[in-house]
Amino acid sequence: MTSTHKPAPKSGTPAQGFEGFSAEEREAMKDHARELKTAARRSPRSAKADGESDVRAKIAGMEDADRVLAERLHEIIRATAPHLTPKLWYGMPAYARDGKVVCFFQSAQKFKTRYATLGFSDQAHLDDGTLWPTSYALTALTADTEARIVALVERAAG
Repeated sequence: MTSTHKPAPKSGTPAQGFEGFSAEEREAMKDHARELKTAARRSPRSAKADGESDVRAKIAGMEDADRVLAERLHEIIRATAPHLTPKLWYGMPAYARDGKVVCFFQSAQKFKTRYATLGFSDQAHLDDGTLWPTSYALTALTADTEARIVALVERAAG
């Protein structure tokens, strides 16, 4: 006896329109897993220096437009909030307080977007009423833009 009953598609299958994570999102998750393994192997004494070299190496590997933004942003953040520790976070340059990411740079290349992003986590002290921005599109660093970034980082790192 053959059955004509077809099982319902499982949740998340293409039949329901869910396509899952993009290749870029999967790669970011793999980056994060590698970062956690690497951090677990490092001594607490060398973590800060290793984080700095990891971030610099990640920035050096970016395409020109993103690299220029990331290099300058790194300089601004390090000068404005030297107590924040550079580290990689999902394959992105990030800056942490007590091990928790406060802000990060997402290159346009990483997720194939038209602009890079300066983002802030919930650890940033940017709360302003019931609504405030947590990420900013970044296409160029002018003097005005840099001044705004310095003010944001000072407040976020507070």
